[in-house]
Amino acid sequence: MSSNFIAVIDYGMGNLHSVASALQHIAPDAHIEVTSDVGRVRQADRVLFPGVGAIRACMGEIRRGGFDVAIADTIASGKPLLAICVGLQALMDSSEENGGVPCLAHFPGEVKGFAANAEFQIAQASAPAAERLKVPHMGWNQVRQTIDHPMWHGIPDYSRFYFVHSFCVQATDPQVVAGVCHYGIDFNAALTRANVFAVQFHPEKSAEHGLQLLKNFVSWNGRP
Repeated sequence: MSSNFIAVIDYGMGNLHSVASALQHIAPDAHIEVTSDVGRVRQADRVLFPGVGAIRACMGEIRRGGFDVAIADTIASGKPLLAICVGLQALMDSSEENGGVPCLAHFPGEVKGFAANAEFQIAQASAPAAERLKVPHMGWNQVRQTIDHPMWHGIPDYSRFYFVHSFCVQATDPQVVAGVCHYGIDFNAALTRANVFAVQFHPEKSAEHGLQLLKNFVSWNGRP
């Protein structure tokens, strides 16, 4: 088995084939394993934490399967962890989706809906009807890098990535923000702390820059 064992956490929410295939494409010598076994997650050299769907159902499955503890153990171990989309949202203190859901509280801050955001509503009201933004935010958008980080290696600032989400992250600690996107309002597109890097966009759907980010993850040692 390759010494680079990457576990893709499968807690029953979403099709993980595309992200696993993208990892195997850019790292053919790595061992990529989609797994629902927390023991295998703990054995991995690095962990990918994806997420699709409503946060209450996701958090329920994460906790039911013991992945909340496995993720905490991964973070404590210093092994690189990459969270994607709802994986990022699950790392926040809480989400206002589904009437309010407590999350894993790795990053300080809340997940909020675009449509319920007062600033977003003001931006919508002042725009011509043809230019009003749809929710969910779906498609390509630029990400402004706010820190120099190994996960941004080889990716030009303001590169475009592919997003699909109705809720967005607003961290309360600006020092954890690694990237910002604008869609009616500014929101956090990437957060990082120590050995964790988390993105709202889908790198596996983001063409060359998304693949470069996955390539950076495969070689990242977990240090800023």
